Amino acid sequence: MNTKSSQFNYRKATSADIETIKAIIVESVHGLGSNDYTESQRNAALGSAFGLDTALINDKTYFVVEAQSEIIACGGWSKRKTLFGGDRQAGRQPELLDPDTESARIRAFFVKPGWARLGIGRRLIELCESEALEHGFHSTELVATLPGHRLYRACGYIGEERLEYKLPGDVAIHFIPMKKTIF
Repeated sequence: MNTKSSQFNYRKATSADIETIKAIIVESVHGLGSNDYTESQRNAALGSAFGLDTALINDKTYFVVEAQSEIIACGGWSKRKTLFGGDRQAGRQPELLDPDTESARIRAFFVKPGWARLGIGRRLIELCESEALEHGFHSTELVATLPGHRLYRACGYIGEERLEYKLPGDVAIHFIPMKKTIF
């Protein structure tokens, strides 16, 4: 494991990365979410609330992080109305946001458990915010998982209120909506 953030390679995800990203999501959800969500919550959320939105890859707003040629993390931002969830998530909103009046979305951050808390997520957020700013956005928002909330709060996002979200199989989890002004 490499602890020097400058030695990580951050690049745009491609369709060739999809299966690897899906595997990282599962590993991250079970490895890093077990203190905050039960196994039934994690399983119900995978593929819907916790999943890959391929529109992010198609829009070229999704990153992967490599260490020693292995993808170890992923995350991105969106200029579309959908706030969270993978391709199978109900209620998707593919319409474009208005950067003058709406916030860009920070989306789908996952890291392999052995690589957590090494500055990777913080750097991904910086990349996403920078690109959103270049596209005319003045704020970003997200729906944080309980483990993700700690990272986002440390990066200046505001929001503490837990909202319950219904999942398939009569299971529910809590998320925390958060927002940040970017300059």
